[in-house]
Amino acid sequence: MRTGDDDRRQPDRAVRELNVRLPAAWRGFHQQFYPVYLAYAELQLGDRKEAEELVHRVFVHLAVHWNRLMREEAPAAAAWAILKAGIAEVLIFLGRQPAMPETAAFRKVCRKVLSDVRDRFAVLESAIGLYTAIADLPERQFDVIVLQYVLGHRSPQVAQILGVAEATVRSHRTAARRKLGRELGLHAPQEDEERDVEREEDREEEETEREREGEV
Repeated sequence: MRTGDDDRRQPDRAVRELNVRLPAAWRGFHQQFYPVYLAYAELQLGDRKEAEELVHRVFVHLAVHWNRLMREEAPAAAAWAILKAGIAEVLIFLGRQPAMPETAAFRKVCRKVLSDVRDRFAVLESAIGLYTAIADLPERQFDVIVLQYVLGHRSPQVAQILGVAEATVRSHRTAARRKLGRELGLHAPQEDEERDVEREEDREEEETEREREGEV
């Protein structure tokens, strides 16, 4: 199993290939987003090495075009779009569909999403049915569901990854969950249920902070 050390060594590979001094801001961007880019790519491609190569190429591209990226209105959003385009190109080249339905992480999101719409999968015989519904979501709603429920990022983190406001993430999440509820014939989330999700996130954040304080 790979460790965080592998992630930290990745910038050095880019330095060797480009033979230039990379901006400190690029290194910070790499440190912040490389793990989630890799996790998202691996979820879609179903292969760790393919995901590593793709994400490496994405960050090399970002390094080469760093100044241009920084002129974008939302650099994180532009970088995410490059990652998404790269994943799509690889899947087309390999003639494959996204691998997400076959992963344990996706089975986890199946349980979570249907729990959130207040149903216990009684009307759903196969996880593929839920994947089809999720895959049919608008692109940003899909990303929010995957980042939050499959990969376990909270709303503030998802906002940073996608380069959007946290309120936009909450809006996408609400719209996605309502659409899933309609598509699957389940109870759609109401505003009070959305507040329950937010309170749950706050509790998780408080628990995480307490754990960090206990480690100090």
